[in-house]
Amino acid sequence: MNREDFPILKNELIYFDNGATTLKPQQVIDAVTDYYTNYTANAHRGDYDNSLKVDMMYEETRTKVKNFIHANSEKEIIFTSGATDSLNRIVFGYMKYNLQPGDEVLITKAEHASNVLPWLELEKEKGIVVKYIPLENHLVTLENVKRSITEHTKVISLAQVTNVLGDVRPIFEIGEFCRENNILLVVDGAQSVPHMEVDVIKLNIDFLAFSAHKMLGPTGVGVLYGKEELLEKMHPTSFGGGMNSTFTSDKIVEYKSLPTRLEAGTPNIAGVIGLGAAIDYLTNIGMDRIQEHEKHLKQYFLEKAKDMNQLVIYNKDLDNGLIAFNIDGVFSQDTAVYLNHYHICVRAGNHCAKILKEDLLVKNTCRISFYLYNTEEEIDQLIEVLKNSKDIFQIVL
Repeated sequence: MNREDFPILKNELIYFDNGATTLKPQQVIDAVTDYYTNYTANAHRGDYDNSLKVDMMYEETRTKVKNFIHANSEKEIIFTSGATDSLNRIVFGYMKYNLQPGDEVLITKAEHASNVLPWLELEKEKGIVVKYIPLENHLVTLENVKRSITEHTKVISLAQVTNVLGDVRPIFEIGEFCRENNILLVVDGAQSVPHMEVDVIKLNIDFLAFSAHKMLGPTGVGVLYGKEELLEKMHPTSFGGGMNSTFTSDKIVEYKSLPTRLEAGTPNIAGVIGLGAAIDYLTNIGMDRIQEHEKHLKQYFLEKAKDMNQLVIYNKDLDNGLIAFNIDGVFSQDTAVYLNHYHICVRAGNHCAKILKEDLLVKNTCRISFYLYNTEEEIDQLIEVLKNSKDIFQIVL
């Protein structure tokens, strides 16, 4: 789908590591280059034509993001350096000041490090209690969520789609339950926003974090969405230029209103403009169409691989565009090196979900993650290489 828009695919490359980052279409590359070539200036700083154009492009992207995730207002869209930065701001800019010692935060053992480590740090610093929702066949169920809460539960923080198995959590049902029980719902959308329609209002999401680079955009840019009434209570985690109205020698300080108050310093302007171009690109294709394409590719792979007994697939029954697998008896990194010999890119390791092994009972896996530009023909080549994996150590060693 639209492969001609991706210059890197002119090389001899099969790219199946879209869960880590995605390739960039020419339209995004052009948008970034146009900024650096034709109207470079800082944002919200100048009164000349280039600077005013930068302001317009920057704020247009904020509107595009608002519409893309169906938020109520541009004030609810904060630009960050990525999903990790967004989650850290949620924890240390809001939760640190609004949770009390003994308050419980529920996560799972399948979460990415970015949705585990900040909570564990706050547990040490603040005395909150981090607990794990039990997984059922590696999945989150509403029933297990209900069983896990107590009168002290204040937050549930989950990936909408996990980055190892690709399971889609029942966020709508969990969101309804959170609303009814006055529990805040934090959603890591790094693996969902690029692949499916996400409506923060319908899902009753209080905070959402995601990254541009996983949805065809540049690296170093992310989004923090929060309901306006919650962001109004969020403390900035950075202080400096742009976010203040005034400060005086006698230490009187006034900060600006949302969203500027939470965006100190010069932002990644080119990255934000590139994110706007990426959103335009995805919107023109349609998120439903992208999601169906990924699911089709997974089913195509599973059909082609059904008689390959040497493959151990851990998530074949999940309806998504991600495959977690190992070659029986082969270390995952060795498999990745073997595939790289044939210019096939996959991820190997624990995928930043280091405690999932306690539930999955396997430490490392190979991960194939599809996106809109992947094809059946690429899968055919992958299958052929995997069929010849008996020769793997002749290549790896």
